[in-house]
Amino acid sequence: MDTLTFTDFKFPKQTSVYHGKVRDVYDINDDILVMVATDRISAFDVILPKGIPFKGQVLNQIAAKFLDATAHAVPNWKIATPDPMVTVGYKCEGFKVEMIIRGYLTGSAWREYEAGCREICGVKIPDGMKENQKFAEPIITPTTKADAGHDENISKEEIIARGIVSKEDYEQMEAYTRTLFEIGTKMAADKGLILVDTKYEFGKRDGKVILIDEIHTPDSSRYFYADTYAELFAAGKPQRQLSKEFVRQWLIEHGFMGKTGQQVPEMTDAFCESVSDRYIELYEHITGEKFVKAPEADIAARIEKNVLDCLNRL
Repeated sequence: MDTLTFTDFKFPKQTSVYHGKVRDVYDINDDILVMVATDRISAFDVILPKGIPFKGQVLNQIAAKFLDATAHAVPNWKIATPDPMVTVGYKCEGFKVEMIIRGYLTGSAWREYEAGCREICGVKIPDGMKENQKFAEPIITPTTKADAGHDENISKEEIIARGIVSKEDYEQMEAYTRTLFEIGTKMAADKGLILVDTKYEFGKRDGKVILIDEIHTPDSSRYFYADTYAELFAAGKPQRQLSKEFVRQWLIEHGFMGKTGQQVPEMTDAFCESVSDRYIELYEHITGEKFVKAPEADIAARIEKNVLDCLNRL
């Protein structure tokens, strides 16, 4: 299967390009961004050596659906999706903080809790909780957004005290985060899923806080199946989940957690295809729509044509 793991477009009025862990972002005239969701996959802040077929399309189309579904409540950057792997939107001045919201004690938060930690990002967590247990109410545990390397946990108080984000802007981000999580939770429940935790990124444009980047995708979110949650939790068994956590667990089992000196295990074609199947499964569950695979022949040429057509119309 063909994958898109690198792009090098030269669009009219292009001023710069940023190659992130998963997305390549092209700046057009310092006003418009062309965000290409590649098939790269990252875990533990490391880009893995092979791409995952259709992953970029899955991420882009889920994010576009949720951006459209939440635009009435939270303003966002999206203008159009000219290609299955591309979103075009307004350029914003991004905040150097990721807003992580957690409805359940799982993943990295559970690993810290199990090691004895009872406070994450200034939020106290009670004793006696179990893995995958629901919090009394969702907690927000922000991280710094690192240009390179690992993001780091940080408290609301420290963000404001260090001037990373103003108090007014942070509180707006916090309110938007809770609103988005509430909408996402209801949309997931309608499809028999639980939105467990997720992250949002925000920026500023014309003095207003704006939602940017992706939302509610398997790269930024974790979902449990609702119908088996209670039974598995009571039995102390792992949850059936749709997220990237299964990739992290596979890496951990093969001795890789992104630490110095560790080697990424071999990613066979069969493994990459199995990851692709899981991403498509999440798409179909969370959207309730059949996934239609975009043409694989010369993906870059297809994207270039579709983006040029879009930019000519703006």
